[in-house]
Formats: sequence, C-alpha cells, structure tokens
Amino acid sequence: MTALRGLWPEVQDTCTSLGLMLLLVLFMGLARVVTRLQLHRFMMTHTFVLEFLATFQLCCCTHELQLLSEQEPAHPTWPLTLIYFFSLVHGLTLVGTSSNPCGVLMQMLLGGMSPETGAIRLLAQLIGALCSRYCVSALWSLGLTKYHLNERTFVCRNPIQVDLPKAVITEAICSFIFHSALLHFQEIRTKLRIHLLAALITFLVYAGGSLTGAVFNPALALSLHFKCFDEAFLRFFIVYWLAPSLGILLMILMFSFFLPWLYNNHTINKKE
Repeated sequence: MTALRGLWPEVQDTCTSLGLMLLLVLFMGLARVVTRLQLHRFMMTHTFVLEFLATFQLCCCTHELQLLSEQEPAHPTWPLTLIYFFSLVHGLTLVGTSSNPCGVLMQMLLGGMSPETGAIRLLAQLIGALCSRYCVSALWSLGLTKYHLNERTFVCRNPIQVDLPKAVITEAICSFIFHSALLHFQEIRTKLRIHLLAALITFLVYAGGSLTGAVFNPALALSLHFKCFDEAFLRFFIVYWLAPSLGILLMILMFSFFLPWLYNNHTINKKE
C-alpha cells in the first residue's frame, strides 16, 4: 500500500501531461473546424491557418512527450508507446497538412505544390513552431506537475550525442526513410497507412533518438531546441535543417531519376 502511495504522484503527473496533450488536440481540432467553415473562401489564409494549427499541435505535444520520456530514460517502452499513440492521433487529425518543411519541399520539387503555396506553408510552420515554444513555456510556468519547470525552455538541452558527420547522416537517413514511406504509402488504405507511418516514426525515434533525437523536421527542431540554435546556430542548422533537406533531395533523385534510368537501361539491354 505504501508503494502504491509512493507511485501515485508520478501517475498523477503523467495523467496530467496526457490530459493536457489530449485537450490541446481537441482545441486545435475545434479551431480547424472553425477555420474550414469561416475561411474556406480565402484560400491562402485558409492554408496558412491550417498549417499553423497543425505545426502548433505537433510541437506542443512533442514538448510534453519529451518531458515524459525523460522521467524514466532507462525504460523506453512507455515513451515509445506514447510516440506511437500520438503519431496516430496526429495522423488522424492533421490530414491535409504536413507540419514539416521537408514535406513541403518534397511536394514542391515533385510539382505537387506551387511556390506561393509552399512559401505560405513554410511561413505558417515557422510561426507555429515559435508560438508553440512560448505557449509551452507559459503552460509549464503554472506548475501543474513537478516536471513543469519554466526554466527548461530557456536552457539548451543538446540532443546531439555524436560528432557532426554522424549526426548529419542520422537525420538525413531518417528523413529519407520517412518521406520515402510517405510518398509510397499513398496507395494504401488511410487507416492502415496511418498505423504504418506511426510505427515507422516510432522505430526511427528508437533507432536514432539516442544519437540526435531523430527529429527529421526543421520546424519541430526549432521549437524543441531554439536555445541551442541561438548558442550553436551553424551546427544545429546543418544537422536539423540541411541534413533532412538533403535526405529529401536524395530520395527524389533516387526514385524520380536514378531508379527509372536503371530500369530503362535494364529493359534496353534485355531487348538487345
């Protein structure tokens, strides 16, 4: 009984964090409904607000998930379960948005999005990422749990545990794999696709989380590690902005140019 009483504050704090995340998802969902009803005639404003809300939701929830994962770093099963669950939640609620500059870059390079729309989405993601940081800071200052410390948001908690080349390779590979799956899972049924992508995200975080955090999202990285960008901008810019973009470029080169060229050469050689 004494052991249960000792565990109860930890359970309370976890439930509070989970409740806050689910409440945030609910409010963002209501905001999206209002946006679609009121702004559907103003295409650019509609696009901007939806992308802003999606990025804001993703970043705020990830801040809280990161906080929960640090409570028991020796037992990663629970944080990975939460990552999988909230990846499902985001996949179900953020349909039609990317919340990731790399996703916008991919669509622009493949001709699926105009430069004007891409610029609007990128601006919305940047503002959403920065606003989420200040919202989380204000929320944590309320001290709803013992882990909610406002000082956390003003300290650089460097997630890069390897040298620069390995960090770049890790983020580039994660971005390459995730966006390759995103591109090639489009023909799969929506419900199954969301589960596959959530499982893939969980696996990538498990595989690369101890190296760089496995963020592969420049907007999310800016929100999570804004203070680190301020203190070591070039290093974090290369790892969290350039490396994921490099992964996108390599993915497009491989699937749009190299593999078709290889297939055509193989076909010609067989005919000869």
